[in-house]
Amino acid sequence: MQPTRLFDFVYNQLNNYPQEDSLVKKVNGEWIKYSTEKVIDMANKVSLGLLELGVGKDDKVAIISFNRPEWNIVDIGIQQLGATSVPMYPTITEEDYRYIFQDAGVKVVFVANQELYEKVGRAVEGLGIEAVYTFDQVAGAKYWEEVLDNTGDRQVAELEAYKDAVKPEDLFTIIYTSGTTGRPKGVMLSHNNVASNIRACIPLIPVGKDSRALSFLPLCHIFERMLVFMYAHVGCSVYYAESMETIGENLKEVKPHFFTCVPRLLEKVYDKIYAKGLELTGIKRKLFFWALELGMKFELNKNQGFWYNFQLNLANKIIFNKWREALGGNIVAISSGSAALQPRLNTIFWAARVPVLQGYGLTETSPVVTTNRCEPENHRIGTVGPLIDDVQIKIAEDGEILVKGPNVMMGYYNKPDATAEVIKDGWLHTGDIGEMSEDGYLKITDRKKEMFKTSGGKYVAPQVLENKFKESNFIEQIMVVGENQKFPGALIVPAFDNLREYCKIKNIEYTSNEEIIKHPVILDKFEREKDVYNESFAKFEKIKQIRLLPTVWTIESGELTPTMKCKRKIITEKYQSYIDDMYS
Repeated sequence: MQPTRLFDFVYNQLNNYPQEDSLVKKVNGEWIKYSTEKVIDMANKVSLGLLELGVGKDDKVAIISFNRPEWNIVDIGIQQLGATSVPMYPTITEEDYRYIFQDAGVKVVFVANQELYEKVGRAVEGLGIEAVYTFDQVAGAKYWEEVLDNTGDRQVAELEAYKDAVKPEDLFTIIYTSGTTGRPKGVMLSHNNVASNIRACIPLIPVGKDSRALSFLPLCHIFERMLVFMYAHVGCSVYYAESMETIGENLKEVKPHFFTCVPRLLEKVYDKIYAKGLELTGIKRKLFFWALELGMKFELNKNQGFWYNFQLNLANKIIFNKWREALGGNIVAISSGSAALQPRLNTIFWAARVPVLQGYGLTETSPVVTTNRCEPENHRIGTVGPLIDDVQIKIAEDGEILVKGPNVMMGYYNKPDATAEVIKDGWLHTGDIGEMSEDGYLKITDRKKEMFKTSGGKYVAPQVLENKFKESNFIEQIMVVGENQKFPGALIVPAFDNLREYCKIKNIEYTSNEEIIKHPVILDKFEREKDVYNESFAKFEKIKQIRLLPTVWTIESGELTPTMKCKRKIITEKYQSYIDDMYS
């Protein structure tokens, strides 16, 4: 029987592919495994404990934690009652927590640790929230297992009636978008919204029984969460990385077959590899850059002849094999989403026999709309792939991508006007600009709201420029500016690891990032990089002025959203003096 509610997917694993390592986390150097049976048993106790607390159908329960099995167990426990989960990023502000608690009407909160317990404790003051529980044991806090233990006289058999009352069209979760402009909006997704996406993606993701996936993208983001339900359905074990800092180490330990990521992570992987290449000397250095050059020339679905194929095979044996080992040695594919992936990176990973599948979607579409496939003949580098089953796209006259399908959200919570603005005649207006190729592959060209007009009346698409410039090994982050100005300019955060290697080669002495970016040789280097990457653009699009910044943009410092997108308004305000200087 095909699962229709999201908690059905884990029961499918129990009935068909019970796993000893269904969900796995690392604690104090040891991997702790939760079997399928244990996950369900604990989820049932969560359901009973929440009933004892007075939580029932349509009540709201918040989860604020980094990825761990407890997150999923509580999520299933909430669903089985017909209650609604409200997941939140651990990195947002107290003010945003307070706003979401009030807007959603949250009744109970689960948080990861002491830091979040204290942060949330300040945010809930005076709101009448019944309880805040912690996944870690925290002095003075209610431990989450108290919920499992305090079930009163309730029996698991009681839950059947509650589960039967949950319909596929019922509200499953409210996910508050990151709010780069104004207050975050709560995206309402039904069980069917997400289940339809899972069913469409199962044939496209190369995992199954006895596969392992490494998970580190936030579970509060619908992409990772949808995939965890899918992993359960097909019998794939989920191992959670300890943190973003330990991903490299965890990849080698877990040896996963699959993981999802954002382009930024692949850029950092590549930058580290490139930096190590710069440190090599002699024949090793020559071989490294020979392999890199071969990889750059790789073309999917094109036979480049015996000599090229022979060299690429050799490069894979002596150079690229080390890349695959660094990823654990078992990778079948990597799925990349949330932002545009540089074609150059996509190409070189495929050359190294690491298929990277770029896709497209939104929280409002549960999330997948299109994705490239694992088979080379069904993959087009530079696109986000063809449509998944049961989803439709049309391109509006102004280039905006419109989406229709069972995956399109129920609407924005408490915001009927905002819902009506984006869903018209059943079509979701995504705000993204794109084009569809003749053979059905979607290409994203920009965000509608981010395009700007120069004082000469010409429209500039900043994302296209930014993606091109990020092909430089010396550019880590970039934001193009220039609205109502004579020309486009750019704020650039250099790739400091590579820049330091360059300084060694040029015998440049420095004591800080500030000194590096002011050095005449470095400034001249970036002017030359600018000229190279400007070549493919029309005169009115070319970046005329750049300003180098000494500090990397992060989520914590406020310049990036939790999905690693630039908060353009925040960055503009923070670096207004640099922008003013460009146009003075």
